[in-house]
Amino acid sequence: MTARTPRYAGVIPPVVTPLTADGELDRPSLERVVGHLVDGGVSGLFALGSSGETAYLTPGQQDQVIEVITAAAAGQVPVLVGAIETTTNRAIERAGRAAELGADAVVVTAPFYTRTDDAEIDRHFRQVAAAVDLPLLAYDVPVCVHSKLDPELLLPLAADGVLAGVKDSSGDDGSFRRLAIGARDLPGFSVLTGHELVVDAMMLGGADGSVPGLGNVDPHGYVRLHEAAVRGDWAAATAEQDRLVGLFDIIRAARPGTASATAAGLGAFKTALMLRGIIATNVMSPPMRPLDAEETATVARYLERAGLSTV
Repeated sequence: MTARTPRYAGVIPPVVTPLTADGELDRPSLERVVGHLVDGGVSGLFALGSSGETAYLTPGQQDQVIEVITAAAAGQVPVLVGAIETTTNRAIERAGRAAELGADAVVVTAPFYTRTDDAEIDRHFRQVAAAVDLPLLAYDVPVCVHSKLDPELLLPLAADGVLAGVKDSSGDDGSFRRLAIGARDLPGFSVLTGHELVVDAMMLGGADGSVPGLGNVDPHGYVRLHEAAVRGDWAAATAEQDRLVGLFDIIRAARPGTASATAAGLGAFKTALMLRGIIATNVMSPPMRPLDAEETATVARYLERAGLSTV
């Protein structure tokens, strides 16, 4: 850890989007998720990320999610909102809508579906930043958008004031380390890892915080991990990370061959939150399916092993 003062640090979970039995937004459950996370000590909320099923939601549903999360957060922590769209004009439109609905910052990926290159990606971020009067964070998630955001692209954007930070979910630890080294000269720039199984290692390497999907299930654990790392208690940080790695095995509950990696992960998170009494159902956006009774029982066993209560 360094003496930098990044704008965003700590634990900023990508908030899941609870759904009703008929697939609509479950507002009371989403309000409880926000309360659960804030009570857990998180330092921010990331709405409409991958764990929030943003790619599956209609624009109207996305608006509802922003409304509920910003209202429930009530200024206690900043709300970062994903404006994850295929091209620049679409991202600008979604980012502007997020700003209207109370977002504190927006998170944008590289363009996708359409073929692109680094020059166009650079122009993409600059044009979104110029169009929206909110801090802009880049979301590096090549498994979804098929473009890697290298430090050589990101750091000049940060130095020019275009980017306030990066959420790195690339899994490329070498690239992340180079990004963290380059950020040492950018005191307000935030370097956040989405690699939830190695947050302790990423913080030792210079991360300012984490954006862990599993943080929906156990925000207290990730906050303890972060605080231990900040004070330099790496033994405590490692012990907490090891426990969270065991908890992450809930993603193995879905029977192989019946659910995508996305459905297995999000389905496990939602099922765990349902078992903990925070959301009402583990319904997923189609074509994903919810975990069944046998798979739910497996998740319950992992929760018990990790020391988390159920109802």
